[in-house]
Amino acid sequence: MGMALTVTPLFRASIATTATATRQPCLRRPDFFFAQRKSNINSQRLFTRNTACSVSCSLVQVEDGLNDEACELVNGVELSIGEGNDSIQAYLCTAVKNNNETGVLVLSDNFGFEDSSTRDFAYRVACNGYNVLVPDLFRGDPWGKDRPKTMFEQWMAGQDSQRVAKDIATATEWMVNEFMAAGISKKLGIIGFCFGGGRVIEVLARDQGTRFGIGVSFYGTRIDQSLASDIKVPVLFISGDNDPLCQVSIIKDIEKRIGRGSRTDIFEGRGHAFAHRPGSPEEDADAEQAFTIMRNWLHDGLVVNN
Repeated sequence: MGMALTVTPLFRASIATTATATRQPCLRRPDFFFAQRKSNINSQRLFTRNTACSVSCSLVQVEDGLNDEACELVNGVELSIGEGNDSIQAYLCTAVKNNNETGVLVLSDNFGFEDSSTRDFAYRVACNGYNVLVPDLFRGDPWGKDRPKTMFEQWMAGQDSQRVAKDIATATEWMVNEFMAAGISKKLGIIGFCFGGGRVIEVLARDQGTRFGIGVSFYGTRIDQSLASDIKVPVLFISGDNDPLCQVSIIKDIEKRIGRGSRTDIFEGRGHAFAHRPGSPEEDADAEQAFTIMRNWLHDGLVVNN
């Protein structure tokens, strides 16, 4: 389904750096991620409106061609958001040619916002027209694959839940303010994996439909089921039926409690993290299907009905 949009290259660089947007085909899990820019954005406005820019595209089919025309430009920039001890690092990637003036917050798994799998996924979402912000949930101390597994719970205990919630709120507020400054009042989307997938439920329960219009939780962990009744927007749950960290019965119960058109897609035989860290050709195929389901969910909830 094609649709003509008059859009603006949101978050266009008003940043005082010499780097420019990097042109790259919209690849599935690119081997080399696009060039990054580093800047402190605390006092600078990231994007300006250019009402003369008109782009006609089909957002649902953006990836189908897998060519340079489908994803003309994607900007990537590392940000410092906030002031002093409250500042957090984040990664922002935005579509330029086909920007749909919609923001999506991506909450990472335990490996953090700098992990290549998370950034590759954010890039693919941006290829489909979105402005994607990935905050550092762990203040520079993500879980590392080289750490002993016996230390995991100790590491997790050091990630204060109130601090994580505050940092997510800081990132959300920053996105909202940037859009408001450009005269855009659309609600945001939120996506989370594993640890981040569990935080999606907490964020939406607190938000009460104020800032976010839709959510996606990939195999969320450490989920508080009691929060489900406080969520006022639809949530898509994606998981595998062989995932010991995300029980199907729990997410189906949460989906039922939320209602509002929420849905659950369970992939047979799949374990944890298959959608953004596929480890076999079979998982590759299911990861592509999961991405397509999510992509259409975002399009219907944020672009068509926002």
